[in-house]
Amino acid sequence: MSVNINSINSINNNMKKRLHYSKSDTAFNIGLYTIASIILILVAYPLWFILISSVSDPNDVAMGRVWFWPSNFTLLGYQEVFKRSSIWVAYRNTVMYVIAGTGIGLAVNLSAAYALSRRDLIGRRIITLYFIFTMFFNGGLIPTYLTIQQFGLYNTFWVMVLPFSVATYNIIVARTFFSTSLPDGLWDAAQIDGCGNLRFYFTMALPLSKAVIAVLGLWTAVGHWNAYFNALIYLKDESKYPLQLVLRAILIVLQGPTDTGYDEAARLARKIADMLKYSAIVVSTVPIMCMYPFVQKYFNQGVMIGALKE
Repeated sequence: MSVNINSINSINNNMKKRLHYSKSDTAFNIGLYTIASIILILVAYPLWFILISSVSDPNDVAMGRVWFWPSNFTLLGYQEVFKRSSIWVAYRNTVMYVIAGTGIGLAVNLSAAYALSRRDLIGRRIITLYFIFTMFFNGGLIPTYLTIQQFGLYNTFWVMVLPFSVATYNIIVARTFFSTSLPDGLWDAAQIDGCGNLRFYFTMALPLSKAVIAVLGLWTAVGHWNAYFNALIYLKDESKYPLQLVLRAILIVLQGPTDTGYDEAARLARKIADMLKYSAIVVSTVPIMCMYPFVQKYFNQGVMIGALKE
């Protein structure tokens, strides 16, 4: 029997017209939309302000003349950022750190999470408590520094991706997802067909866990993209610096000579430094923000469902 789509749409529209909200429901909806709008403005406006300030005259920004639209449009800040070869080297380093660090982090954390999700793993509760213990207590900066030196990782590419690849929070999230989203019957059926643990993990568990993989991959990538403290401590070769550390160094150099003197050169350096602050934020933030639209659809499925199911 064929179904008339137009008739169904007409019925749905009529039902919507007959649906009336009570006064309390209407007031609740108005309050909800008001609060959501305020939160949206509080989150979006600082980003918009930084963007328009990066293409505005710094004098107008300092005088408070920039609110919603750029003033005296200029790209001098971006020109100052991109004319430095160190920026491009730092971009390359950061991309390599993100790719390698995200791959290693996912491989380590997902493997540990899957193992801890298996009920037949002997001592899994003790191992889980051991992981959780490291979330609250660690050896400190100096023992970590000495350990990295002893392993020969100091001032190497791998110091940015290997020592801190294990993230206990990510392991817990992935373990919960594996425990609640992979039915026991699937493993039983795979065993009947002669499938072992390793094959089941790669051919069944991972393909069915794209949501949590996307979420953890984004978290790990953002962490590596924004990382600067580890590079500041464990890297001494400027050719290995990530983007965040190079931008920090540029700002310090530009702002240095502006503290003394009032000549034209000092004022120009101050102007460039003020513009560079906002341009550097945009340059270092926009690329990683472009990843969010592609993985946003996986957030609820990957984290919330895995966290709430019992």
